[in-house]
Amino acid sequence: MSYIARCALLIALAIASPLSSATGKAAHAASSVTGAESLPPVDDAEAAHMAERVKGEFLHAWRGYRQYAWGHDDLKPLSKAPHDWYASSLLMTPVDALDTMLLMHLDDEAKDARELIATKLSFDRDIDVKHFEVVIRLLGGLLSGYEMTGDERLLGLANDLGTRLLPAFKSPTGLPYVNVNLRTGRGSGTETNPAETGTLLLEYGTLSRLTGDPVFYDTAKRALVETYKRRSKLDLVGERIDVTTGAWTNTGSHIGARIDSYYEYLWKCWKLFGDEDCHLMWTTSVAAANRYYAEDVHGGLWYGQVDMATGKRTGHEYGSLEAFYPGLLAYSGDIDRARRLQRSSFAMWNLHGIEPESYDYVARKVTYPGYPLRPEIVESTWYLYRTTGDPKYRAMGKKLFDDFVRACRTDAGYAALSDVTTKKQADDMESFVMAETFKYFYLLFAPRDTLDLDRVVLNTEAHPLRREPIAK
Repeated sequence: MSYIARCALLIALAIASPLSSATGKAAHAASSVTGAESLPPVDDAEAAHMAERVKGEFLHAWRGYRQYAWGHDDLKPLSKAPHDWYASSLLMTPVDALDTMLLMHLDDEAKDARELIATKLSFDRDIDVKHFEVVIRLLGGLLSGYEMTGDERLLGLANDLGTRLLPAFKSPTGLPYVNVNLRTGRGSGTETNPAETGTLLLEYGTLSRLTGDPVFYDTAKRALVETYKRRSKLDLVGERIDVTTGAWTNTGSHIGARIDSYYEYLWKCWKLFGDEDCHLMWTTSVAAANRYYAEDVHGGLWYGQVDMATGKRTGHEYGSLEAFYPGLLAYSGDIDRARRLQRSSFAMWNLHGIEPESYDYVARKVTYPGYPLRPEIVESTWYLYRTTGDPKYRAMGKKLFDDFVRACRTDAGYAALSDVTTKKQADDMESFVMAETFKYFYLLFAPRDTLDLDRVVLNTEAHPLRREPIAK
């Protein structure tokens, strides 16, 4: 069965299934958007214990990868088999996991991963790769690994990769093609989205700073600006855009899939580089997002879908990807709004003891029941704890982690869920669980100085990059 057909079947089953009495109670509880106030408190001693638990579970997942998928992109945790994205492995999991191991002081594991990357990873491959995913996972991971270790081999790989990816931007608009061939530079795939055109500057900009070559920064910034320039009169962007014409092919607007990290990087490129253009674009865009997407429903704040041209409401879905937004709001200083939206995210999680990919908050029903081990709600919990110091966010994080382990742990690692209502596992453990999910859980409970947010900015894959103004 194809991926699309499988998704359609899961959605149909979720819509058709009647609520059990337990689910009905959960839906009623979620309607009041309860927070974490009633959870047992997590003091410093308990937090230290939780940090060790998180580290132990990360090691469990890493050792499963090491035993069954070493040298490959991912582990299939149920069949205990390796999985590669393309014809040749690009070592997605080792590159994504490296800085997490360094932050956790897992020195032996980090050394082994670094040697594998430095000696076995090659980008001289005749393969078409997904530009956006390779930038945030591999380019971001290599740059972070270099800044944390000083290993020049990692910077060399990053420079080689960035150079091979750069032809993706050779479109009539300067927006990158969806795919690029690592050997020939040929771009392909003309229908893209703001997340994939606007979530690139942190990585390419850091490469410019480290190599002294401004072409990376300038090229990625042009793509971000070209995306912003095509916003509507309401200052909203759409869901899909043609890289050859610059015309929107889908005018749906929201903070979810295909747009989400566009907003994230408008703020973060200002934080990382001090680029005032980014700050201006962020200020305009976030004001429009908060005005048009937000709505109060059943006692809680939610963010749904509108048309970018008219602002007319087109949907009421919120899910695991949207759950990043409270963290971004908190990071940018909008604490009150962040708190309210985080309560909604947590209520959605508590419906079934783990969050779905999509939830209709007006109809109070799951519309896509999958959970691919996403980190976003944990990310927001951490940002809210770091910006407020409120201990309830650590209590919230403990509940999230307990549920996560209970539902997703396997003998060989951690498995995605095909259905959060039944907890049926899927044979998939994407590398971002090592880069993001475990990292955010660990940072939530680890000492504050484990990562200094005054000195680094995390890219959308949670790879820390050093804050420094870019030379003009």
